[in-house]
Amino acid sequence: MKQTPIISQFEVLMNSKRILKNPLPFHRENFEKHGDLFRVPVGIRNELAFTRDPKLIKHILQKQHRKYQKSTLQTKDLAKYIGHGILTSNGEHWRTHRRMVQPAFHKKKLRNLMGTIREAILLEIDGLSTSNTIDVYPIMSNLAFQVVAKSLFSSDDIQKEMSELQYITETNQRMLIKEMRQPYLNWWFQLSGKIKKHLNLAKDGQAILHQLIEERRNSEIEKDDLLDMLLQARYEDGTAMAKEQLIDEVLILFTAGHETTANALSFLVFLLAKHPDIQEKAYQEVKNISLEGDDVLTQILELKYIQQCVEEAMRLYPPAYIIDRVSIEDDEFEGLQIPKDSLVLMSIYELHRNEDFWEKPNEFNPERFDASRKKEYQEYYYPFGAGPRMCVGNNFAMYEMVIAVTELLQKYKMTTPLKAVTVNPLISLKPVDVLINFRNRN
Repeated sequence: MKQTPIISQFEVLMNSKRILKNPLPFHRENFEKHGDLFRVPVGIRNELAFTRDPKLIKHILQKQHRKYQKSTLQTKDLAKYIGHGILTSNGEHWRTHRRMVQPAFHKKKLRNLMGTIREAILLEIDGLSTSNTIDVYPIMSNLAFQVVAKSLFSSDDIQKEMSELQYITETNQRMLIKEMRQPYLNWWFQLSGKIKKHLNLAKDGQAILHQLIEERRNSEIEKDDLLDMLLQARYEDGTAMAKEQLIDEVLILFTAGHETTANALSFLVFLLAKHPDIQEKAYQEVKNISLEGDDVLTQILELKYIQQCVEEAMRLYPPAYIIDRVSIEDDEFEGLQIPKDSLVLMSIYELHRNEDFWEKPNEFNPERFDASRKKEYQEYYYPFGAGPRMCVGNNFAMYEMVIAVTELLQKYKMTTPLKAVTVNPLISLKPVDVLINFRNRN
């Protein structure tokens, strides 16, 4: 990419340790110094571009999305552990399977899952310790994993298998982060057998899902859960999804649906604990609500302020804090030439905190997402991405978070000793040591 400021190789080298630990401050400094677009050299000949320009982001994700695809970070590096599902594929393979998976997440289908989601949430948050300060992230992680597990398999007798699968997915993600953050050690990861070990773990995870899927097929029992919906999905020629592809799609749902929601919920709990006035307003909205009965979704959609709290938390801490795309042909944007094979990293984290578009952007203010003001921000707000590759489970995640926060607020008053939460930008934006005090409301 020409016509844009470039960070010197020397500057990158001098900041390599802090970039390895947390690249966000380095990004912020260079956006403030160079504007909404800059380049970073990678190796001898290659470079990548960082942007927080909302018009360019919209151009890439929506207006000219056909000229871009996901990078090998997802389609190769992540795919080797979780397969080639809709998160980790490009082109016709992605389009075909997106069309098949999408109907499972329509509101009409999700309505039937709300009770299952709530039950899974209640099992995790009932009986939280109120006598000491606890790190809420492991709780939210278990909660999010169990929600996906129950929504997919709606079975009470697979806890052992789900525990194994959770261990495998989390262990392999940690390995992938090492590969991403320390590419100069990849030779050692190969030589020492670390990568082989984790690939074997991935096969173990696939074997668990293979067994569960076969048991469901052989039972011939319809349970109207996500797995049933995927089993019933058909290609245009009327054939069903191959077993290997079905396993890949299920693994994607576990990996993407579990971690991103756990992260977002942990940040949200921290923000509510840090702002007692906002927490109290949210509690007043839900204190007389009962999410029981056959139509939980209708009740959820009425909780406008809770939704605003979720949306504002995801503005401040978007799980997909960076979105990558590679140009598959030459492109041009407002005089900027984007040659074929250009790698563009779009900083959603920086866009969501850009004071050019957001008033007091670092403050937690759910009021900005009031229905009367939402349109002001729609061009600068991408918590689930945008365009055809927008997160397929965005509604599922929103409903899950609204239920979780509602149940937490009804049971507990939350405080925190922290002034700020530490972030760890991994594949998604993860919080570190989210210390919370819970006190029973009754």
